[in-house]
Amino acid sequence: MANLKEIRNRIASIGSTMKITSAMKMVSAAKLKKASDAIVQMRPYSNKLTELLQNLSATLDSDDGGVYTKQKEINKVLIVAITSNRGLCGGFNSAVIKHVVSLTETKYAGKEVSILTIGKKGNDILRKEFNIFKFESDLYDHLNFENATPIAVELMDEFAKGSFDQIDLVYNRFKNAATQILTDEQFLPIVPSAEGNQSNTDYIFEPNKAEIVEGLIPKALKIQLYKAIRDSYASEHGARMTAMHKATDNATELRDDLLLAYNKARQAAITNEILEIVGGAEALKS
Repeated sequence: MANLKEIRNRIASIGSTMKITSAMKMVSAAKLKKASDAIVQMRPYSNKLTELLQNLSATLDSDDGGVYTKQKEINKVLIVAITSNRGLCGGFNSAVIKHVVSLTETKYAGKEVSILTIGKKGNDILRKEFNIFKFESDLYDHLNFENATPIAVELMDEFAKGSFDQIDLVYNRFKNAATQILTDEQFLPIVPSAEGNQSNTDYIFEPNKAEIVEGLIPKALKIQLYKAIRDSYASEHGARMTAMHKATDNATELRDDLLLAYNKARQAAITNEILEIVGGAEALKS
């Protein structure tokens, strides 16, 4: 009977786990709807603004004040690692962390690399091995453009001062609830359009190029960072919903196996008791 009691305890424990994972799945599904709608609606505007920015940057030179387009010899690099504050979302965070480590060992080997971590999970791991330039975790409490803007402004200021020669963003881009695409994109300096100076004939600058540089480039960079954070936020809930769905399915399968084992053990125990009773009755007859 001790074996039966152990199986019952395991079944009860798995049942409690199923309730938790199922609840977490429903919570993430509700949050995912809002987060995915936000990034899907924002993406066309952000992509078009980035396209304009790249075309504009192809026409700039140092006299135009294009400090954000100036290509430098890469010695000091800042990687912005965007992860989540919470776990239980499969390989969502580990994918970003592993890619950051890979960049430091391959692309930026021998360079002075600093990390700006957005999200506690990334910071908890990366701070053990790398120089953390800054850590942001409160952003997800009230995720909006106004709260993300100071981070983008600080990145632009540090690049303009020469603190870093290149700034990269590493995050998960949202595709759907089951798929997140690991993305590594250059934030600064701005990557010019592949069409080069063709944009000179495509755009008429009004009132003048200098004022457009002063207004459009900072705005586009703020939008680019905010979109990356929004993408990561939607991806987090998609990854967590998928992970909790799989965990619930696995727990259901394990519970069913344990119920079968419990019923078999219980049947065997009852059979043994009947045999003992029959054996005792036959002994009394003789």
